[in-house]
Amino acid sequence: MKLDDEPYYNEFKSSSMITATVAAMVSGFFLIIGIVVFFNRDQIFTEKQRDLNEQNSQEDIMIQDDVSQDDSNMSENLNGYISGSTLTSDQLDFWDMYQEENTVQDPSASTDSSEAKNSNQNKSSDNTTDSETEDAHKNQTQITKEDGTQEWLTINPYLTKHTYDFSGLVLKGSVMEYYEDSRKISKAGIDISKEQGLIDFNKVKKAGIDFVMIKAGARGYGSGQLILDENFEKNLQGATQAGLETGVYFFSQAVTETEAVEEASLVLTSLKETKLIYPIVFDMESIKGDTARIDSLKKEDRTKIAKAFLETVKTAGYKTMIYGDKEWLLTKINLSTLSEYDIWLSQEADIPDYPYKFSIWQYSFNGTVDGISGKVDMNISFIDYEAK
Repeated sequence: MKLDDEPYYNEFKSSSMITATVAAMVSGFFLIIGIVVFFNRDQIFTEKQRDLNEQNSQEDIMIQDDVSQDDSNMSENLNGYISGSTLTSDQLDFWDMYQEENTVQDPSASTDSSEAKNSNQNKSSDNTTDSETEDAHKNQTQITKEDGTQEWLTINPYLTKHTYDFSGLVLKGSVMEYYEDSRKISKAGIDISKEQGLIDFNKVKKAGIDFVMIKAGARGYGSGQLILDENFEKNLQGATQAGLETGVYFFSQAVTETEAVEEASLVLTSLKETKLIYPIVFDMESIKGDTARIDSLKKEDRTKIAKAFLETVKTAGYKTMIYGDKEWLLTKINLSTLSEYDIWLSQEADIPDYPYKFSIWQYSFNGTVDGISGKVDMNISFIDYEAK
């Protein structure tokens, strides 16, 4: 054994004991802090959570206030738009289009929706006043086509309009009269052909008829052959002897200007220089229920053909006139080119609605006149052709 080492051991032993004591004290201190923290952790977490909740609550309140303010502003703006709008619910129907495009509906539901929409449209149509309809078609006139369909046409502002006041029309039996300032200014007439058979023109005259428009002939609408009416000469002579004023018409089916001149020349030759009070009339019509040689003619063609016929008649010293119904006059020829010729309007109606100037109106196809067995076309002339 070494005796020299014992003091050092005692000194080391004492120092170690001090160090251990200090370490124990430090460990105890941290242990106490840990215990305190452990037991107070819930309270600290609760306080922090409460602070965080209060902060979030305040932010929510601020957000809600902003949203409420935005909603209020939006509501005010929307109210402004609504209160200042002139739109109606009917005018917003275009939204339905988008709904129908993007929504697949049950077929039965679609049918119900369609029926409801049609019902609303009908109600809207029923609510349309007569004045609104008149305003919509103020500068238009309606025609009925051969197939029964109707169409509105714009009235030509450059063509002369008639000035008749149809409140002055008076119907006496089959005879129509027209009065202005309580004075009758019209003349009553009929148009005839072989279809009327034998006619007692003296009885016709006594029945109140003033003038007679006599068919001179026609061109076959299929063959193109020129034909004189079987009773033309007999009717012309009988009417003249009875003191009736006369005019003649020709049923044209010319497809060229040359054929139109042929037709006019036939009429002039057949008259044998007979004096006429009323015009020689160009009458071109479509053949109902059958095809005709003029069906392929264009508007310009018909206009040139009509002009060729009328100019041939005019050159011979006779008055001229164009016959037609409203649809034919407004759509089949160019009235602007033919505006110098008088118009004989055919329209079976109580009051004619042809907008332009016309001289004679054929108002009935089923008239009855003493001296004629069966029906006859009735006419009224607004012009005194004897004085013209």
